[in-house]
Amino acid sequence: MQNTLPKTIDPFMNWTWAEIEPFYQGLQDRSLSEETLDQWLADWTALAELLEEMGGRLYVATSIDTTDQQAEERFTAFLDDIYQPSEAADQRLKTKLLKSGLSREGLTTALRNIRADEAIFQEQNLPLLADLQKKGIIYDKLIGAQAITWDGEERTVTQMEPVYQALDRDGREIIWKLVHKRRLEDRAAINENWIKLLNLRIRIAANAGMPDFRAYQWQRLKRFDYSPEDCLSFHDAIEAAVVPAATRVYDRLRERNGLDSLRPWDLELDLSTYSFSFPPLEPFSESGDLEEKATHIFDQVDPAFGEYFRRMRDEGLLDLENRKGKAPGAYCIRFPVSRRPFIFMNAVGTHDNVQTMLHESGHAFHVFEEDGLPYHLQHEIGSEFAEVASMSMELLAAPYLEASKGGFYTEEEAARARIEHLEAAIQFWPYMAVVDAFQHWVYTHSDQAADPANCDACWADLWDRFIPAVDWTGLEDEKVTGWHRKLHIHTVPFYYVEYGLALLGAVQIWRNALDDQAGALQSYRHALSLGGTVPLPALYQAAGARLAFDRETLSAAVELLETTISRLEGSLA
Repeated sequence: MQNTLPKTIDPFMNWTWAEIEPFYQGLQDRSLSEETLDQWLADWTALAELLEEMGGRLYVATSIDTTDQQAEERFTAFLDDIYQPSEAADQRLKTKLLKSGLSREGLTTALRNIRADEAIFQEQNLPLLADLQKKGIIYDKLIGAQAITWDGEERTVTQMEPVYQALDRDGREIIWKLVHKRRLEDRAAINENWIKLLNLRIRIAANAGMPDFRAYQWQRLKRFDYSPEDCLSFHDAIEAAVVPAATRVYDRLRERNGLDSLRPWDLELDLSTYSFSFPPLEPFSESGDLEEKATHIFDQVDPAFGEYFRRMRDEGLLDLENRKGKAPGAYCIRFPVSRRPFIFMNAVGTHDNVQTMLHESGHAFHVFEEDGLPYHLQHEIGSEFAEVASMSMELLAAPYLEASKGGFYTEEEAARARIEHLEAAIQFWPYMAVVDAFQHWVYTHSDQAADPANCDACWADLWDRFIPAVDWTGLEDEKVTGWHRKLHIHTVPFYYVEYGLALLGAVQIWRNALDDQAGALQSYRHALSLGGTVPLPALYQAAGARLAFDRETLSAAVELLETTISRLEGSLA
């Protein structure tokens, strides 16, 4: 038996539950008092952080190479043999802490979160939750394997993006149809996996005594500060305040290109929501160039951010380039024992990759800024504010995209990049509303959602409501299966409205920076340093923003975006 926990992660990666369990039992057996609480919390934190990093590193291995069978087996074994019993043991420690009635400064919000966890915790759900993660790996493998042959070479869908952008409209149509034909080949497999995911989620909610999975997930995600009804109101506000502005963006694109109507291939290849209004930008050719220029940009936003990013480069904490077999998307994950973040993405040389780099780096800087918090319970941060960290970084870094400031572009190209970014922000809110409203429907109409055909119909209705400016005539199968291509729906349910709320917060922080950049950066960094020690509205307030769902706040944000777009377009005239 091990007598002490290791101080670094490497020796812990091969520990078994038999070696880990005694440390949980020791914490469970120890008496709690005002005098012993600090050491007990510190010891619990050390154990919890080792387990978090073990799971995180094993997960990263599965996403770096979805074809690595050994990596998948190791992660699956972790879920079955360590994750499940450790979650049960962890919950017993949470109950012990609550029953003690003890607390410390900065733990009030964490204790509220623990009470919420305790209310829905059911040990019988642990294997179901592990099975959900395994089904998520199946989805990742399906998407990661999607590739087409182009110019005699097999390429992933992501690798086709720069090729797609460089072609004329006829060429883009050919690629778009090839890609979506390949995607539709997985329609039955994704539908089959979806039914299993949905049934698991329904069982988990029922076991927890919740009326439906939406109610369960609301509590699991610690959404204390807003309700499902607030989200529905947010959708309505987006329809009223943003959809007209987004339609103006689409109309400008259509007019610029002399088109009678916009077709999906007039937009970006992947999400089909972000338009490219100008010839494609080519900011970098390989990931080293992306890293180097991003470093210069972060130096100018704040020297501390530049230093954080250098550490990540020096320590191999970036996996940026796309390749076949790599999981889709991008993320930043925290390795708490190493006290470092890790960034995963799929770069292929597009401007969208630059935005993703800025976005995920905002998450990484959040990890660095909150590093001073002593207890693992204080690092639980709602995605509603975690995404403020990342989306704000996209806007705060935008003035430094020019090569003359260490970035990627000429003055004209930088203006174009900023226009596209701001237009994409306007277009994003309606798309977010489609994704979020779809999930509200799914989990309050689970019997209907168990038939993928009904999911198709719901997605199409929502698309027509929020994104009416794009013509999908003759492409009905491609349109209705859009929900297949949004990984959040399949792997992290209900994690999407956070982006819409965070974007609204980020625009408010950006507005502050336009008036007083030093003051705005100070507030932003202070808010990041708070971690999860205060409630969500207080985090927004510390950053200089307000958590909002109303039409008036959205309208003010849209006005700033459109005014800035108009000014930047004037500089191109």
